[in-house]
Amino acid sequence: MAGTIIPVTMPKFGLAMTEGKIAGWLAHPGDDISAGAELAEIETTKITNVYESPASGILRRQVASEGETLPVGALIGVLAEGEVTDDEIDSFVTTFQSEMATTGNDDEAEGAVTPEIITVGSRRIRVQDAGKGADGAPLLLIHGFGGDLTNWMMTQGGLAGQVRVISFDLPGHGESTKDVGDGSPATLAAITNDLLDTLGLARVHVAGHSLGGAVALELAKIAPSRVASLTLVAPAGLGDTINEAFIDGFINADRRKTLEPVLQMLVHDKALISRQMVDGIIRFKRLDGAMAALNAIARASFENGRQKENLRGVLERFDGRVSVIWGAEDEILPVSGADGLPAKVAVHVLPDTGHMPQLERSAEVNDLLTATISA
Repeated sequence: MAGTIIPVTMPKFGLAMTEGKIAGWLAHPGDDISAGAELAEIETTKITNVYESPASGILRRQVASEGETLPVGALIGVLAEGEVTDDEIDSFVTTFQSEMATTGNDDEAEGAVTPEIITVGSRRIRVQDAGKGADGAPLLLIHGFGGDLTNWMMTQGGLAGQVRVISFDLPGHGESTKDVGDGSPATLAAITNDLLDTLGLARVHVAGHSLGGAVALELAKIAPSRVASLTLVAPAGLGDTINEAFIDGFINADRRKTLEPVLQMLVHDKALISRQMVDGIIRFKRLDGAMAALNAIARASFENGRQKENLRGVLERFDGRVSVIWGAEDEILPVSGADGLPAKVAVHVLPDTGHMPQLERSAEVNDLLTATISA
């Protein structure tokens, strides 16, 4: 309403996020901002993401400068109507920063969720379990080839207030064991099923991205009563082709200069791939057993630019609700994989989006996920 001053604070993109850097402002003081408009690019240790305005108003002040790193919850800007004086805004900024300095960032620290390593059979699996969601089945998130549980940071962080959300590193990825067996989606699904046994979960909603989509389909095949619903995000298993240059490049590139353009194939907006993200993957590939695991998975799943498994038949037999989300500009798995699916499958193609809709269009993906698991 008129005369109101609205703080714009450093957002919390993921459960483990404690600070972010202003990579660049996308709006200028004096701009009339509507709720949801792009305000700034925020860089974390994992990715650069666009921060959308939490409210409408005139951007009266950029409190944080480009390149500045601030904790989650810190004041980065001020929205207010024109009748609010500069002196009132100065007073508001001073008071806000004084109160934050006094109280610190205790609330954010208390809300942080730390992943843990659990033993599943003979394997050690890194798991991040967040949210309460006492009523109804939890949501299990399965990442794709070469990724880890942080690929879901926007999803888990966004939905944990509504439902219990569990992400984990597939074998061969992140901090989980590098023992992947034959590396096939079926084997990874069997290990995922064992993980659910270990966690004591009889029934879960499942969301799988890319290779994780094929794993989710295999899980629905071997344990259909355990899967309450399926959300497949740019999934493997529904089409024939895959970008062989990406798979080969991801495995073989060992320097930032060669790996960065490979990772940029993942997104429509290439600026989203941060230097920290590239460096993190280079460090991961140097871990003992990581390269052997990636090669085993690639051999079992993809060969000469083709996907080895066609899992469309699973959708014909699966009784639960199914949603498919795909970026129209996907360079890894073409969106044509969503063509000709059973009529009961809800297909959502997002424009100006690449292979990682859960990062590029996190709000839309979270809304679609919520609709699927709430139905």
